[in-house]
Amino acid sequence: MTTPYAAELTDVTVRYGRRGSGEPALDGASFSIRPGTITGLLGRNGAGKSTALALLASLRRPTSGTVRVDGHDPFENAVVMAGVQLVRESGDVVRDSSVDDTLGYYSEVRPTWDTEYAKALLDQFGIAMDTQPNKLSRGKQSALGCIIGLASRAPLTIFDESYLGMDAPSRYAFYDALLDDYTEHPRTIVVSSHLIEEVERLFEDVVVLHRGRTVVSESADALRDRAVSLVGPTTAVSKLADGRHALATRTLGGTTQLTLEGALEPAEVAHARETGVEIARVSIQDLFIHLTKDTDPQKEDAR
Repeated sequence: MTTPYAAELTDVTVRYGRRGSGEPALDGASFSIRPGTITGLLGRNGAGKSTALALLASLRRPTSGTVRVDGHDPFENAVVMAGVQLVRESGDVVRDSSVDDTLGYYSEVRPTWDTEYAKALLDQFGIAMDTQPNKLSRGKQSALGCIIGLASRAPLTIFDESYLGMDAPSRYAFYDALLDDYTEHPRTIVVSSHLIEEVERLFEDVVVLHRGRTVVSESADALRDRAVSLVGPTTAVSKLADGRHALATRTLGGTTQLTLEGALEPAEVAHARETGVEIARVSIQDLFIHLTKDTDPQKEDAR
């Protein structure tokens, strides 16, 4: 049975450019990935997500700070590297040879590889073993990468926007396959995506990066508990919001939808029900938008 890997970045900075003199892709970022969980890594374009994942996959070293996977520095560590599978949209495949050759390669380098499971997924997604990856459509190439990630059953499996080329039915088939196989074969899975509304149901933990820094590293439930959504008569909603920080407000006629920071007290919940106000949890996508919103006009102008 696979022993899931834990992973951790501590005060990590990564600078690109000549001699690391450029703007930081990561700027003192720290977060932990709990073993045996599905963690969502979220951030706007340029937030540092792919850089962080490359560090975990031992593809580069940080400019400063420490990276640990299964308690070890992963860089050029053959034992750790054998247990980490990074899947990018471009796919790490033998592009001018058959899909069968790619599967053969991974069967040699991934001790936890399951060839029969890979073949079953190829059938499910309509990919022939004798086809060359570079002759597949973009969607089928993305599906092949996802199949490699699932069939690797690596102790740390990372999907970095790997399914963006797939159409919606194929993406949802992938999400279902991921959950099913994760249940049967627990390991640590990290999912980086811009399609937050689609994938947030998968997450047990969430890490949010913004401008190279960590703004969230906690359970998905704890993140959702940071705010509450109220929908109801404007007067009743306004009374509940009195003196509290509103994250977002929408009004249509006499009805208002309001997102408030923090949770409601039991007495407030009772009052909301009495006055016809519906209470709901806020989605991770909505919280992500709020948490990564720039309030500095100069930063907004520079984007």
